[in-house]
Amino acid sequence: MHKQRPKHLALHLIKLPLPGIVSILHRISGLMLFAALPLLLLMLQYSLRSIETYTQLLALLSHPLVKLMLIGLSWAAMHHFCAGLRYLAIDVHWVRDLAQARNSSKVVMGVSLLLTVLIGIKLW
Repeated sequence: MHKQRPKHLALHLIKLPLPGIVSILHRISGLMLFAALPLLLLMLQYSLRSIETYTQLLALLSHPLVKLMLIGLSWAAMHHFCAGLRYLAIDVHWVRDLAQARNSSKVVMGVSLLLTVLIGIKLW
């Protein structure tokens, strides 16, 4: 039996299901949070050092580009949290079949985006 296999896999033609997209976004959001951790800790340090550094930090955080970055980080935090709860539910066998896995990935996407919009409204 000699099967003809493709020599080059065309990744752009593969249709990834929503649970796979949620999984990839979970990894990306975790990477974003890890990469932003030093910056967030520096912001915490400046906010606690003195009133002068606190007012400088507030002036920096009022810039629209910084606000967009913070909204992006809030999406990463919300998505990572919601997807983590989904994976916990899968691990304890609350999500048992494919239909539940697909529905839970839809819930993760919806809830994380809704929470990000609410945080973005509050932040802006």
